[in-house]
Amino acid sequence: LQRLPKLLPDGLMRELAYTGRRMPATEALSRGLVNQVFATQAEMLDGVRAIAAEIARKSPLAVTSTKHLLNYGREHSVADTLAYQQVWMGAVSQGDEIATYFKAKAAGADPEFADLPPLD
Repeated sequence: LQRLPKLLPDGLMRELAYTGRRMPATEALSRGLVNQVFATQAEMLDGVRAIAAEIARKSPLAVTSTKHLLNYGREHSVADTLAYQQVWMGAVSQGDEIATYFKAKAAGADPEFADLPPLD
């Protein structure tokens, strides 16, 4: 119930909360709560793996930063988020991932990024 008010229109959120009505997958798709609906579990797993593979080809630092900034922005004002993003991106751009990306693209290759170190 804590996240629904930010994801759904007020009337729909209250209807679901008060009635306990289950939302069919097709309705969840039309409401933007899910990205895709699959006919079978096997198709769903194939679809999820394809998206995961696409994300895995991207810079781990860029994906992690984007995730963090999207989550931060959900809970803060636009002005606060822009200020936070400016500091965050200034720190992130100090690494070599941007150079790795442009070198690979100039060579007509896909960039290969090092894994991020584990968070201990």
